[in-house]
Amino acid sequence: MSIQSVAAILGEAGDLSGYAHGNALLRHAGLKLAEASSGKWKGQISISKRGRHALFMATMALIMNDVSFKRQHEVNVKMKNMKPMRSVMKLCGKLARLLVAMAHSGEAYEPDRAHSIKQTA
Repeated sequence: MSIQSVAAILGEAGDLSGYAHGNALLRHAGLKLAEASSGKWKGQISISKRGRHALFMATMALIMNDVSFKRQHEVNVKMKNMKPMRSVMKLCGKLARLLVAMAHSGEAYEPDRAHSIKQTA
């Protein structure tokens, strides 16, 4: 993740150690999946609010550039049959939880520890 991404997230969210959990950061960012559906008809899944998007953009950059996020996205889409946007939103939640946990503990990001992918037989 670039310095600009971190600065944008901190600029939008403030001190991350003030959040009790990563889900609180997601709520603050307004990132939540919404699906327009009625009865048997299922509509397009999209982000409900787009006001603050630094966390979303940082996740997209990580999916493109970080091996562990890219691998997790591929597992979500190909093996778990998730729609790509749902996988991105799931990884947004993962990034939010990682950032808040790192702010609380003071530890650096360790990809091997942060992303444990279960191997399927």
